[in-house]
Amino acid sequence: MTKTHAHNHSHQKRTGRNLLFSIVLNIVITVAQVIGGLLSGSLSLLSDALHNFSDVLSLIVSYFANRLAKKEASIKRTFGFKRAEIMAAFINAASLIIIAIILVFEAVERLQNPQEISVGIVIILSIVAILGNGLSVLLLQKDSKVNMNMRSAYVHLLTDLMASVAVLLGGLLMRFYELFWIDSVLTFAIAVYLIIVGYDLLRKSFKILMLYTPDTIEVKEIVATINALPKVKSIHHVHVWQLNEEETHLEAHIDFSADIPVSEFGEILHTIEAIVHEKFEINHVTLQPEFDKEDSKDIIVQD
Repeated sequence: MTKTHAHNHSHQKRTGRNLLFSIVLNIVITVAQVIGGLLSGSLSLLSDALHNFSDVLSLIVSYFANRLAKKEASIKRTFGFKRAEIMAAFINAASLIIIAIILVFEAVERLQNPQEISVGIVIILSIVAILGNGLSVLLLQKDSKVNMNMRSAYVHLLTDLMASVAVLLGGLLMRFYELFWIDSVLTFAIAVYLIIVGYDLLRKSFKILMLYTPDTIEVKEIVATINALPKVKSIHHVHVWQLNEEETHLEAHIDFSADIPVSEFGEILHTIEAIVHEKFEINHVTLQPEFDKEDSKDIIVQD
């Protein structure tokens, strides 16, 4: 049976184009906010600029990871670059957390020593950032639902959009009520939110990179299902892991109660592939057939 794979090249080109546009847009916003933050003395504006700069870096990483993921496999790279986007998601999440920690220290220090701020610049530039980041969020929203790399870039932009809204509200409060300490409080709140969002993405990408069993899959249930098949004595030495978000692998040894021919094993393998694909969404199965072999029959074996 010949299997064919359809690739939506127009979708891939659109994703790359949207990322490039978002990169350029965020570079402009970052430069404007750095200048505005220095002129106005606003820490929240500078923190937003720092976050925007992290957006630029994360979008660049995401862009190149997106391109690498499309490269074909080779003798030296039998999986191709399918993990490039997971690596990008991990790097982007880690950068979010690091930036957030820096902002926490800066916010606490500024809270102890409040400074007067040129509010007009803060309001104008926060509105510019809201419009720019809002457009970028809309461009990446669809791709973020199906791809962890795009989701990491989308989260960067979404959190920065929210941060810019907070900066605008803070600017308005400072303008009408002269509550300059609100600048530090907003910075602290933005940082805490970044840590929460960044940690969730970091945890998910880390699990894939470390070959954890996906949270949605119960290994013991897989074993029980396969062991119930005719002529199967036991399945053991099991590994279930993800190459990326789309590809989940099952590797195991399967012990048979009889010395069956290769053709019959092929039929059983086809049945197992259909079962685990439908029930557990596993799309790549590698089984080592055994009969009367002396080895460990534990479900999990540490090599």
